[in-house]
Amino acid sequence: MPLLLRRSALFSALLASLLTIPLVPARADARCSHLGRVHVPGAEHQVTACLDDLTTAGTVASGHTDAADWAGLHSASTRNPSGVPGIQIDGYFHDTSTSNPTHGWNHDAQFVIRLPERWNGGLVVAGAPGNRRQYANDFTISDWVLAKGYAYASTDKGNGGLEFYKDGRRPGDAILEWYQRMTQITVAARATVARHYGRPLRRTYAAGISNGGQLVRWALENHPELYDGGIDAEGTLWPPDDGPNALVYLPVALRNYPKYAATGDPEAHDAMLRAGFAPGSEFLWDFNYRAIWDGTQRRYREEVDPDYDGDLEAGIPFCQSGTPACDADYDYYARPRSVHRAVRRASLTGHIGKPLITVQGTLDALLPIKVHGDAYASLVRSEGMAWRHRYYRIEGASHLDIEYDMFPDRMRPLLPCMRTAFEALERWTARGGGQESPPPSATVPRQTSGDVANTCAIS
Repeated sequence: MPLLLRRSALFSALLASLLTIPLVPARADARCSHLGRVHVPGAEHQVTACLDDLTTAGTVASGHTDAADWAGLHSASTRNPSGVPGIQIDGYFHDTSTSNPTHGWNHDAQFVIRLPERWNGGLVVAGAPGNRRQYANDFTISDWVLAKGYAYASTDKGNGGLEFYKDGRRPGDAILEWYQRMTQITVAARATVARHYGRPLRRTYAAGISNGGQLVRWALENHPELYDGGIDAEGTLWPPDDGPNALVYLPVALRNYPKYAATGDPEAHDAMLRAGFAPGSEFLWDFNYRAIWDGTQRRYREEVDPDYDGDLEAGIPFCQSGTPACDADYDYYARPRSVHRAVRRASLTGHIGKPLITVQGTLDALLPIKVHGDAYASLVRSEGMAWRHRYYRIEGASHLDIEYDMFPDRMRPLLPCMRTAFEALERWTARGGGQESPPPSATVPRQTSGDVANTCAIS
């Protein structure tokens, strides 16, 4: 689901559009002497650079990332590795939409591929969370896997920004393009990596957060031949059976939270819990109401149900219940069958073809765990695929690790658990013997001591 935040002084960094970033020309260096031969199959445009450091410690200064794109996804206390030299390729595939302004290209389907000098034989592929761009996973995923020796690739999913719903001809097309772009960058990156290093890949993993986690699930359901496994952190679920989804519980929150906040109305509180919000997450509701819920509901509703508000685009921000065409009064189950068909086009089945580890916070107030993580684990079980799945419910974590920074005495960040889960996936999918099954699926108690921002035990 989108990590879209309302404009305010406090959250302006999280909302900032990517600026035009001048790419630094490739350095003349013996270890990158074959730079001109690096080619991404299918790319319509690419720019290649030899960098002293592919991690954000180096790429922020060189213009090969944008910190605004990954703001809020990690705790301020997160420690990341640095000092990974290698080659970065920025470019785009053919596309007709222009919502991505990065580098002044004004062209969607942008990607980034990073090739570390010291390669471990693996590749990690990611799609952007929310409606962010191709650099959104740079701090949370790219830095960490590059330091382990993996090549890394990421896509902007083919459309993004606050008006992603304008892409495509039919309701739901923008989301379906995300799936296509995930496959496209995986195929292209696998070929690029193998050609660059002169030997086949030993393993390929999909990794993602939120909407990126949704892409991981879809990839392992639909193209398991491309991957050895996947890490899904708090992935979005559009269920195949018309079950509860974000367009069901978000209007409940938009109607009821103001009443609960003003008076402590117990009926409004009960309505929130019945919709799927976790008991104990109440202290996070104000942040999510002011910063996330409204924009998420309006924009995703516009993507699958543009007729609801007539000629308006994505409704009326923060309208009060009773206002004509107000998203606070949206009733998904009363909408035409065409709307439900649009949602089912983006749905997941749970029939995963390769090992998958899911982590999600029990306090997630954007994608409540009952509606998303728990429901997806149930789908996997119903498909007889539980043996390929591990699901760790992380007590005290929510959707954005910036929330941990707001309430460190009540929470823990999710990112360290995602990283621990990735290492468990490596052992689970090890080749040549020595495979080690991860601990059984479980609810992991909240860690309250030690380096909470950088450690997590899932056993």
